[in-house]
Order: sequence, then C-alpha cells, then structure tokens
Amino acid sequence: MAVEFISGINPNDYSDTRPGLRGELDIRYARKYAHALEDAGFDYTLVAYHSSWLDANQFAQFVVHETERLKPMLAHRPGVIFPTHAARMFATLDQIGEGRLAIHIISGGMDSEQRREGDYLSKEERYERSEEYIRILRRVWAETDEFSFHGKYFQFENFRSDIRPYQEAIPVSVGGSSESAYRVGGRQGDILGLWGEPLAETKQQIDSVNAYAVAAGRPRPRIWVSFRPIIAPTDELAWEKAHEILGKVQAAQSAKTGNAHYFKPGDGRPANVGSQRLLAVAERGELHDRALWTPLATATNAAGSSTALVGSPETVAQALLDYVDIGCELLSIRGYDPLDDAIDYGRHVLPLVREGLKERGL
Repeated sequence: MAVEFISGINPNDYSDTRPGLRGELDIRYARKYAHALEDAGFDYTLVAYHSSWLDANQFAQFVVHETERLKPMLAHRPGVIFPTHAARMFATLDQIGEGRLAIHIISGGMDSEQRREGDYLSKEERYERSEEYIRILRRVWAETDEFSFHGKYFQFENFRSDIRPYQEAIPVSVGGSSESAYRVGGRQGDILGLWGEPLAETKQQIDSVNAYAVAAGRPRPRIWVSFRPIIAPTDELAWEKAHEILGKVQAAQSAKTGNAHYFKPGDGRPANVGSQRLLAVAERGELHDRALWTPLATATNAAGSSTALVGSPETVAQALLDYVDIGCELLSIRGYDPLDDAIDYGRHVLPLVREGLKERGL
C-alpha cells in the first residue's frame, strides 16, 4: 500500500494555544504556509470548512495556484451547494491543479453548526444525504449524456456536465466515527478519515468500515488517521513541551468563553461520536500505546482532532508506523504551533517514517 502524509493549512497565524479568529485570511502567511508544507514533503493538506470561516473552495484553489505538488483535501459539507454545481466546481478545480484534488465529505456533527447554514436534518438524515450526494458527484464526473436523478434529498432532470475531472476520478473521503460514518465510508468512500485513538480502537473502526465495503462489493477505503504530534530532541524534553502546550491550550480555552462555537470544558459532552470517543479514551487514561496522549482532548472537549503523539522524532515516527502496521495509509499530523511544527515534521519525522516504510517494503 502507498502511505501518504496529510497536514492542515491555516489561513492565518491562529493556534489552539493563541486566542484569535480562525477564519480570517492573511494572504502572506497562507502563502508561506503552503510553500512550507510542500517543501516539508506533505502529499495533502486539509482545507477545513466552517460556517463562519473563509470559503474553503477558493482557499483550495489558492493552494493549487501556490504549489506544484501539494494536493488539497477539500472539506465539503453536503447541502450547502447543490451536488451538480459542486461536481462541476470540483472538476474545474481538479483541471486547474492537473489532478491534485481530493474531496472530504463532512456530514456534520453539531446540529447548531448545521443550522447556521439552514440545515435542519437529523444526523442520520445528513449521512443518508451524504451518500446520495457522493453518488451524484460520481455520476456527474462519469456520465457523458444527460441523466436525471430522483432521490430522497435531491432531484433533477436532464443534467449534463461538459467539464470532467483531470483525474479519472477525484478521490472522495468520508469523515466520522459513528456507525453511520462507517456505513457511508465503506459503501461510498475512497478514503475514511478517523481521529487518533489507541491502536486497538482504531483497528476496530477499520474492521467496521471494511465490513461495509466488502458487503457492498467494493474496494476497502484507505484509512486516514489524524494526530497532533509534540516533538523535541529527546522524549524528556518532548514531555516538558507537552505540558507547556497543555497549559497554553487551557488558558486559550478560558479566553474563548465569549465565542459560542467553541467547546469549553464543563459545558457538557459534545454531540458528535468522534469527540465522544476521544473523551472516553481520555477518561481511561492519559497515555496509551507508545506515545498517544489524551489531556489535550479533555482540555478542548475534543473539539476536533486533539490527541497528541509525544516524544522524540524517533518515538513519534515509530508510533506513526504502528498505525501503518494496522492498516492506516494516510497519516495526518498537524501541530499546536502549526507552521513551525510542519517545518519540523518535514525535517525530523517524515524522513524517519519513510525509512520505516522502506524497511516494510512499502
């Protein structure tokens, strides 16, 4: 299997350790970040989506324009844009990037966040809609003649697209850790995105997704797993750094009390299953397996990928390879000092992982 690396691009100097607005655009900073990710050797960068942030589609085009090899993993929320329009938009962007686009479908974990953009479906309905949406995207990209569609969530007649993706098919990723996510990911996804849980729990999720894929008679999706590594020259220094970062995150969370779309410790359990799972892991202990550290998930109420891998570059590289050994093909690493950490990962972690992959014949 081909193992690839993902990071995330920030449009400004925001960090979990520094209060600020996440969705504003600092064009010079974003340009520097895109170049740094490409220079570091990342294959993909997640272009995140939120109802209040800059437009992810245009930001993905910016990434394509600024780089030569880096591939945007464009987060997309079904229901905001009609699927025929979205399919043409994605095909156009894939042509501009000469085949460098992947789409990450996020069905939505918070009802309140969905309703900001007029989406009042239940969580299960949102996943049903995502499955229908992906089917339409693929038909638009593949069909050469007019076709009609009459589904539960979308209907249209005699549609045809003159724009095709540069790739034979744009990879479609599905994110989530619920049974619904496993079902849609297994039946429709080329990739399934998971947050960083212990090895045993991650393997259980992989098996669940693969069971749906096998039942549907389709290839098993590639597994994407996300972490927030904290590295230093030695394990001891990395642990000192980790506790410093934890203190900064806790202070930053306290400063966000007036910002309604952030979780705050003590505000109750998050609605999405992925966050609930991270918090359940944290309740069982702070340290799991080789280097998986959970207090940062607790500090943020698991509002996103928040579990860390802590240690020297050698320790973190071996921890990432542990996930490769159970079937993960896309390794996502994003730091708490995002730009500088991306540069450090490229210098110190990615080369070690690639050496380990060679030893495994991958």
